[in-house]
Amino acid sequence: MPKQVQHDDGVKPARDTSVTDPATILHQVFGFPGFRGVQEQVVGRVMAGRHTAAIMPTGAGKSLCYQLPALARPGTGLVISPLIALMHDQVRAATALGIRAATLTSADDNRAETIARFRDGALDLLYAAPERASQAGFRDLVARVPLSLIAIDEAHCVSEWGHDFRPDYRLLRPLLDAFPEVPRLALTATADAHTRADILAQLGIPEDGLIVAGFDRPNIRYTVTPRDGIGKQLGQLVQRIPGPGIVYAATRDMTEKLAAQLGAGGRAVRAYHAGLDPAVRQRNQADFVASEEMVMVATIAFGMGIDKPDVRFVAHAGLPKSIEGYYQETGRAGRDGEPAEAHLFWGAEDFARARRRVEAEVEEARRPGERTRLNALAALVESPGCRRAILLRHFGETPPETCGNCDNCLAPPATVDATEIARKLLSAAFRTEMRFGVNHLAEVLAGNDNEKVRSFGHHRLSVFGIADADEIRLVKPVARALIARDALRADEFGGLSFGPAARPILKGEESVPLVLPPARLRTRGARGKAAEDHPHDPLFEALRACRRDIARERGVPPYVIFHDSTLREMAAFRPRDIHALGQITGVGQAKREAYGDAFLNVMREWREE
Repeated sequence: MPKQVQHDDGVKPARDTSVTDPATILHQVFGFPGFRGVQEQVVGRVMAGRHTAAIMPTGAGKSLCYQLPALARPGTGLVISPLIALMHDQVRAATALGIRAATLTSADDNRAETIARFRDGALDLLYAAPERASQAGFRDLVARVPLSLIAIDEAHCVSEWGHDFRPDYRLLRPLLDAFPEVPRLALTATADAHTRADILAQLGIPEDGLIVAGFDRPNIRYTVTPRDGIGKQLGQLVQRIPGPGIVYAATRDMTEKLAAQLGAGGRAVRAYHAGLDPAVRQRNQADFVASEEMVMVATIAFGMGIDKPDVRFVAHAGLPKSIEGYYQETGRAGRDGEPAEAHLFWGAEDFARARRRVEAEVEEARRPGERTRLNALAALVESPGCRRAILLRHFGETPPETCGNCDNCLAPPATVDATEIARKLLSAAFRTEMRFGVNHLAEVLAGNDNEKVRSFGHHRLSVFGIADADEIRLVKPVARALIARDALRADEFGGLSFGPAARPILKGEESVPLVLPPARLRTRGARGKAAEDHPHDPLFEALRACRRDIARERGVPPYVIFHDSTLREMAAFRPRDIHALGQITGVGQAKREAYGDAFLNVMREWREE
């Protein structure tokens, strides 16, 4: 008889531990009819005991790539993960599948029990942070227990080329080398070519062990818009898109201000940043994870530890730190494969502030890399071309020229050659001794003989009145483009100076194409595009209500019970018995036995009505 272990959420694993065939476990435990993408390739290497690095987009099923071999191979799988909240979330989801999983962190009050279970071989998976894993005492503990594998999650943290470098990841190598026969599996969604090479070198993985699944998230629609009244812009977005959402803001004050503004519109909204009382921060996070509608306004500290699959949109109220950061943060939307949206609202001051930070706070050796990251962001926000293609090319792919699911592909913007007005603006900045902002330069270029212009003698300059009315209308967007591409730099007092990209423009060696945003499209009612993708289905809503009740009773988020996509499949096929329910994607054996009757009853009542 298989072992029965009672877990906190009430699910009793009924998995036959003698089964080691990956395809059988895939169906029995996870409820999937087959592997997706490169999952089979990754699992096959780990099953063969080979060291592997898998670069897979968020939502592609990375966790299955170590969970399944940990069940199929003898021993316990050790998972190194960077955040306690992320580990707890993953353990909760694994436990619901009937997997015997636990964490060993400073936040756990049952460490002695977990160590005993680990030593007794009563765990399929043990999660630990890199700080703990690099300690000699932990290595001694692990040495006493057979290991099925060692998985290193968020492996980009090991690389100084990565956008989220964690020095403790550099200390993992002795642990890995202490168990050379145990397959090691590095996993990340965010790694360019430099970072991938560094991951292999730092973790001792051969080059032929690198598997890159691709970075495309076709279900996410990307939109980039100049910031113009961010409260109103976000308010319209929140009203249009139903379901959970995340808004990223640059500062703690901005998170609270935006949360208050958006909450006044009637939506459930919470704030999250490091300055909040820990109890408040934890409660806000728990409320968001459990909600099917809430919006979280947060600093970028929020999200990495949240494996919430039903986030319908991610919005940035300002510039992210890098393309890698943007990709990772937007990747928190639509992990369930359902349609989702990513919106970026940016301003010239974002680039000005970021470039000042690089020059003042970043050590000299790292400045070229940071400047390159900012230039890549400038190319993304100022491009008239496909946003998705820019993202994918950044990660070394060769995508089609258009994707059909970003703002520029859906409504191609017009462009104008703004080189001449750009040169005039740069000249005006130089002639006014780099002491004035864009508004004043526009007055000079327009030939406005007002008191301020006259008081500085600027009415006598050669640039006074050299721009016509059409050019003056372009001054502000041109200035924004020049600041983004580092031709102009703005100081904290509003003054302007030349950046390295100014010289080739002034010498006529580079042109300045300017994107003119398309006219705003009318939204299709309050619920917009997302609602059109899934018309209202009363049975689906009844199944969601059943899921909500079970989740409340078990003390877990609704998505831990079943994803929306599983409920939609139930509503479409309406299985009549427990065997037919097991054919629905995402209904594994443990969940079928724990929750099956409740959902079958909903569908039975529906048929009778």
